[in-house]
Amino acid sequence: MRIAFAAALFTLAAAPVMAEDLIFTLVNDSTHTLTEMYVSPVGEDQWGENILLTTVEPGVSGDVTIADGLDVCDYDLRFVSVEGGEVEQSQNLCDLGTFTVTD
Repeated sequence: MRIAFAAALFTLAAAPVMAEDLIFTLVNDSTHTLTEMYVSPVGEDQWGENILLTTVEPGVSGDVTIADGLDVCDYDLRFVSVEGGEVEQSQNLCDLGTFTVTD
């Protein structure tokens, strides 16, 4: 099953946005419902806000947009399941068409 959902991370910036949005398909190939997704550029000390606008059930996929205005590719990703479990991973999102979450 495929659903469409959008996610956006906004930052305050004094300069105009020069970077393109990062868009990829998130596939939940795990046995857990995802309720939260956080992203931050690798090396940042804090996570941004939860960018999932809806829960993502097992077997569901949808498009994610990171519109943070940054010109970086390497992000830390953090997923939280409905049970409260957490998974973190780093990924180059510029070269990515699909990111799959597994158990």
